Formats: sequence, structure tokens, C-alpha cells
Amino acid sequence: MIIYQILVLFSLLVFLAIVLRNLLDLRALPTDTPEEAPFVSVLVPARNEALNIERCVRSLLQQDYKAFEILVLDDASTDATPELLHALVHESFGCLHTLQGQSLPDGWHGKSWACFQLARQAKGELLLFTDADTMHQPDALRRSVAALQATRADMLSLTPFQELGSFWEKLVVPLVYFILMCFLPLRLVWRSRNPAFSFANGQFILFRRDFYDSINGHAAVKGNIVEDVWLCMAVKKAGGTVVAFNGTDTVSCRMYRNGKEVWEGFSKNLFAGLGYNTPVLFLMIVMTALLYIAPYLFLVRSLFVAEFSISLFWFPLSQIFVVYLSRIIIALAFRQSLPAVLLHPLSQALLLAIAMNSFYSIKFGRGAQWKGRNYNFS
Repeated sequence: MIIYQILVLFSLLVFLAIVLRNLLDLRALPTDTPEEAPFVSVLVPARNEALNIERCVRSLLQQDYKAFEILVLDDASTDATPELLHALVHESFGCLHTLQGQSLPDGWHGKSWACFQLARQAKGELLLFTDADTMHQPDALRRSVAALQATRADMLSLTPFQELGSFWEKLVVPLVYFILMCFLPLRLVWRSRNPAFSFANGQFILFRRDFYDSINGHAAVKGNIVEDVWLCMAVKKAGGTVVAFNGTDTVSCRMYRNGKEVWEGFSKNLFAGLGYNTPVLFLMIVMTALLYIAPYLFLVRSLFVAEFSISLFWFPLSQIFVVYLSRIIIALAFRQSLPAVLLHPLSQALLLAIAMNSFYSIKFGRGAQWKGRNYNFS
């Protein structure tokens, strides 16, 4: 028992060390103005985004960058998205253009197909792919182009500020950055050629056009639901450089708006993000249970039987302290709610439920559901 508790505490301390190192490596975007201003095509896929599209496009139209266009593709929306886009076009003075998406071909997922169509119509030397549920500060494009030029990277991605409204959003969405910061040494994303060290956030990806074309763009990841990370892998396999920056002061995003969307969205992405690898998924479930759930069970048992031994009380208490320290540091770095940090064990328990639902729905159900489409490639 004591050896087990030591291993758990050691593992959590290692993850805390990764968090601290990542804080140094995930820098804020520079505030510089790029020496050159290559033409940028800002590309926005939109499917049933009536709640978001107007805010997103208006923020993009207000960019203080010199030369850019905005292309939005309506991906068979069944809500008011097309009408809202039509009205925005008349206000944009020729900067905004809209496209009607073509039917989804076999073997493609919706977002990758939409992005691929957008890229084919883009005129820019640089391509910025961004989601319709994002909002951009006026300097977002200028600063990201400056960062791409300064690092000489081929692909740049940001970690936007995640807007959280409902209880379920606050419970689950912050785990995205918790997992990222604890388990992936971000320094290796741009320093290592190994594609295993890959990260990108599809809410904001800036590409050099020539390199995007050289990997065949989104066609290279047409069957991947988590297309952003697989794009990063494709770039690294082709010898390109990927960089990531903390974009919480530059771009914000409201991923989901209620518990149903949180459940469906994470169920769609979780198993897919692990490459539909069943052993890896169950390893993640076991690790989550041992590292983030079991210490509370030991602590409750200790209090219940009034046994305050090192293995049943003090080690689990130390483990919980390290986890909360990591979570607080990450919450401060990404401007997340500190009171929500207290719900961390409940967040991890819900993550386990989502992981099992993601596995079941893909393997034995009708597939994950999102915006009227089934995602069941495995």
C-alpha cells in the first residue's frame, strides 16, 4: 500500500513539474506589428451557428491588420445562419464573402470538408482557420502574424479564453487545459520532430499557405474528428514547425452552452482524440481513477474508521493538495473560475462517465451525435 501511495504522489509531482515548465513555454502573443503584412484569408466554417456567427464575424471585421479577407462557409445550416450571413455581407464593404457548402463526401468529417472548401477559395498567403463560436480582439490577427513570422513556424495555434456559462461548462470544459498542461510538455511540440508531441486548437490555427498545400491541407485529416491535433501531426511528419501561444487575451470561445452540448461534444471528441485506441482509452480511465478519484476514497475511509495512518490519510491528503495546486495554477494561467476548482473531483468523475459513453456510443451505439450528424468512424 505504501509503495502504491508513493507512486501516485510521485506521478502527481511530475505532472506538477510539467505544468510549471509549460507555463514558461506557453507564452503570450507578442504585441509587435509584423514587418511585412502578407495577405491573410480568415476562414470560418459555420453549421447552425445562429447564436454565434454575428459576434464572430463582427469581431473579425474589426481587425487592425492591413490586408485580409473573411470567407465563411455555410455548411447546410438549418437555422438562421444563412440569413445572418447575408445581412453581414452588406455591411462588410467587400471584405466578407460567403460560400455554400457542398454535400459531404464519403470518408470526410464535416468540419474538415468545410475547411478544405474554404481553403480552395482563399487568396491569402496565410490561412487562418477559426471557429464560428469565437470572438477576436482587434489585434488578434496582427499579433498572430507577427508571432508566426518571428518564430518562422509553418503552423501556429492558440489557447483561447474559454467562456463558461452553465454549471456543466464550468465543470468539464476547464479539464481541456488541465489535461493539456499536465500531460503534454509543450516545449516538445515545436522542438521535437516526434509527432507524438502534437498540439493544436482548431478554434484558431494560422497556416503558411504553401505548407498547408504541401500536406494536402484538410484532406490529410479528412477522417479525423479531432482534426486540429492530426493537422499538427501531419505538419511535423512533413518536417514543418508548429508553435503554440497563450491566446486568452486575444481570442475567446464559447464551446458549449448547456449540459447536453457538453456531454455530446466531449463524447464525440474523447475517444476520437485517442485515435479510437481502446487500450489507451481504458488506460486513461484507470489513471484518472487512481490519480484523481482514489485519494478521496482513501481519505473518506480513513475518516470513517478514524485511522490517520500515513498510507490511508497523509499520503492521500498530500496527493489531493498537489492536484489542487496544479488546478489552481492552471486556472490562473487561463483565467478560469477559482471557485469551480473546488469541484475538481466531480469534474473527473464526469470525465470518466463521458469517456465510457464515448467508447460505448462509437463501438456499440449509433455513434456520437453533433449538430445533426453521426460520428461513428472507428
